[in-house]
Amino acid sequence: MKMSVLSRARRRVRDGLLCLLAAGFPAAILLSCGGGDSGSTSAANTAPSITAQPTAQSVTAGQTATFSVTAAGTAPLSYQWARNGIAISGATFASYSTPATAGSDDGSTYSVTVSNAAGSVTSSSVALHVSTNGSNPPPTGSGTDVVTFKNDNGRTGQNLTETLLTPSNVNSQSFGLLRSLSVDGKVDAQPLYLSQLTVGGASHNVVFVATEHASVYAYDADTGSKLWQVTLLAQGETTAKQSDAFGCSQVVPELGITATPAIDRNAGSHGTIYVVAMSKDASHFHQRLHALDVTTGEELLGGPTEIAATYPTSSGTTTFDPQAYEERAALLVANGTIYTSWTSHCDRQPYTGWVIGFSQSSLTRSGVLNVAPNSAGAGPAIWMSGAGPGADAAGNVYFLTANGAFEPALDAQGFPNKQDYGNSFVKMGGSSFAVADYFALEDTVAASAADRDLGSGGELLLPDLTDGNHTVRHLIVGAGKDGNIYVVNRDSLGKFDANANHIWQQVNGALGGRVFASPAYFNNTLYYGAGGASLRAFQIANAMLGGAATAQTGNTFTFPGTSPVVSANGTADAIVWAHENTDPAVLHAYLASDLSHELYNSNQAAGQRDHFGTGNKFIAPVVADGKVFVGTTNSVAVFGLR
Repeated sequence: MKMSVLSRARRRVRDGLLCLLAAGFPAAILLSCGGGDSGSTSAANTAPSITAQPTAQSVTAGQTATFSVTAAGTAPLSYQWARNGIAISGATFASYSTPATAGSDDGSTYSVTVSNAAGSVTSSSVALHVSTNGSNPPPTGSGTDVVTFKNDNGRTGQNLTETLLTPSNVNSQSFGLLRSLSVDGKVDAQPLYLSQLTVGGASHNVVFVATEHASVYAYDADTGSKLWQVTLLAQGETTAKQSDAFGCSQVVPELGITATPAIDRNAGSHGTIYVVAMSKDASHFHQRLHALDVTTGEELLGGPTEIAATYPTSSGTTTFDPQAYEERAALLVANGTIYTSWTSHCDRQPYTGWVIGFSQSSLTRSGVLNVAPNSAGAGPAIWMSGAGPGADAAGNVYFLTANGAFEPALDAQGFPNKQDYGNSFVKMGGSSFAVADYFALEDTVAASAADRDLGSGGELLLPDLTDGNHTVRHLIVGAGKDGNIYVVNRDSLGKFDANANHIWQQVNGALGGRVFASPAYFNNTLYYGAGGASLRAFQIANAMLGGAATAQTGNTFTFPGTSPVVSANGTADAIVWAHENTDPAVLHAYLASDLSHELYNSNQAAGQRDHFGTGNKFIAPVVADGKVFVGTTNSVAVFGLR
């Protein structure tokens, strides 16, 4: 017998009441519980809920700690992190990274409040443990991630969670080349690494490789099996070639992905890798920003997005030309923004230096800065030999510019009156895309005329240091073709004075050659490797760099020098790793406390066992979970314990 209309209605009411009562709601709000054939209604705003709480973090003094939360609810969601119950200025994203930690931070607690129009929720409060005794901090239950150039947004190059590789086992008897991961082009970008990533239902330690053939690969770092590969060329497109009127050998034989990508493990459903690729079709060149799922390589956020921008000049506007520019410097992800920065192919005029930002959540353009808008196309540009712009905990962004226009005539605020910043340290407000402060060399005009770039090398944001008066100093260090080390106060960069450099410290002639590389930092020591010179260590005391190297390697490094990285277990078992651009290329490992003590190099083993291919410019090794990854002209070499 068919159920009557009235009976069906009564049953829907009964089922609605049962649904609501089971959920703990009063029957009076019956209409909020749908089902059956009643049809859908517009849902009200949903208050935030936390689906993944922050977790306690353990670090060694000098490291930063990152806390993250995952929340659901009606967008937009806003975030406010607190330390010991007090709101942290500027900490308004789903993740928060502390400044460099000190022993006094041990035991502090962190929480986050997530809000939207419907309400707010506060996470659990979790502790930060800071170790100061040199021992390894307590484990956090996961391996090491390398998600950006030189390990962190300070570009320090240090991995302080390496427990497998030690000075006692890194030698040619127990350490060497395990395998080579074949790819389809040059690996100019530094590889990246995620530990314990679930791909295809299984956990893998994954190394990500981007090539100049515009491909991205994900390999199992332990077995060498390829997990996925994607091309970032649209149908009918090819990579750009040297023959496309570029007229130089800066990047040959093709240009696809040159800059090191960046990963945000908390973005998207599984994590996102952000990549810029260059391509051309029958009549146009393209620069595009891609957001790829780290587990599949699938395009996210409706991407890719075409990189395009204009910027006002004194006579009109200047326009970003995708054919004329190369993204040499690594991507930076900070402040919910993906920062891309641009140099010219072959220093070919006209060109200017761009920083173009995009929203992490939508890939829409969020800001533009041009550091040479009125230079008549004579630069400067931003390239830093593959190093990336850095960011501090407050969200300020820092980079170095190359030779180019600078106006010694200053405006009332002490800035060049045409806004051209040749041979400068530049500080940019993270969200404003405006120059907040700068430092230019006292002889910047002469230096540019002599092709004596400051920005031929990359910068490093030093951890907070305490000077002789017990004042905490926030410093940035950089060096270029003049071989001097410049240490600049991030709170007051120093601007320009033709008679003197008003900076924290200047160490003249310390590096023994021109710098086309980036430094590394570990345990109050700065490591620099200029072209044609040895890799050198400089001790830091009372926030001051020693005037001469305290140790150096017995070998020298040909052009472009070397961009070292450091692995350590807290402050113990520290090793400095360096790449030599020769044929064959060489991987070196040195005792961090004494660079004259070489632990290993890839020429030592008999029968060329550890040779791994021809050298490549601007390579920085990656060390993670007992392995070392080194890019080559057609592969990534994987070293580890044999």
